[in-house]
Amino acid sequence: MEELNFLSEQGVDQRLVRSALAFRERYQVKEEAASRVRAPLMPFYGRDLLEMAMAAVLEGENLLLAGPKATGKNVLAENLAYIFGRPIYNVSFHVNTGSGELIGTDTFEGNEVKLRKGIIYNCAEMGGFGILDEINMARNDAVSVLHATLDYRRTIDVPGYDRIDLHPAARFIGTMNYGYAGTKELNEALVSRFLVIDMPAQTGDSLEFIFRKMFPEARKEAVHQFIGVFLDLQQKSMNSEITTKALDLRGLLAAMKIVRTGLTPWQAVRMGVVNKTFDVFEKQIVEDVVSTRIPRSWSREDVFQ
Repeated sequence: MEELNFLSEQGVDQRLVRSALAFRERYQVKEEAASRVRAPLMPFYGRDLLEMAMAAVLEGENLLLAGPKATGKNVLAENLAYIFGRPIYNVSFHVNTGSGELIGTDTFEGNEVKLRKGIIYNCAEMGGFGILDEINMARNDAVSVLHATLDYRRTIDVPGYDRIDLHPAARFIGTMNYGYAGTKELNEALVSRFLVIDMPAQTGDSLEFIFRKMFPEARKEAVHQFIGVFLDLQQKSMNSEITTKALDLRGLLAAMKIVRTGLTPWQAVRMGVVNKTFDVFEKQIVEDVVSTRIPRSWSREDVFQ
């Protein structure tokens, strides 16, 4: 299929691609969930990671994508859902996420107490791909819901209601960053229910692929400078010279978009990258990095043809 050409371009094993297409044919999406099947904003670059993830999905396994900021965890999760043609159900865990939000809560409807289905319930029923974002921020009662859902039983016991079995196409993809405020170590019982992919840092090749796909009309020299901004900031972050606040690939891509609209590259990168940090000294370091790559004299025409 043409929409999966990005897999062939990276040399992904054609057996996996054919199996993914067969998966699509075998498990048709229900009409009420069709609006949740959507193309990702950007394709994922990384043949090895794609092959590992696709193989896991085909064998019915759940995935845990672990790594620092800006390594493409959510992008990979969204790409997997699209590759397999499944509806996406996002759960962003935080300290107040409880089991009721995942399974469901009682509500009144027609003078009767009925279950208002939670997002995990809907995902299980519709055969969706559940993206469990920042899973290492989940509360214990939320984690307990996931245990039976993620293991070989593939069932959800709903207190006061019936037990439901997961749709055979349902998969769950957890993502976690290291060191964010409010995070904690995942217990062994939960980790054992996933296959784990350690997400590597972005490289020049991966960024080139992303920028080329999103901005095919951009000038090659300008794209290299934008990529250089990210790689320079990534190196400074690894060296603990700055925090990860300014290391924002989404922000850099958004900056490219508003340059295309007509804003100057310097203004755009300030909005998308420099202003993401609020410490005066750190902001100066980030601004110096940007200044070496993006001249203040640049206009839209220096970036886009």
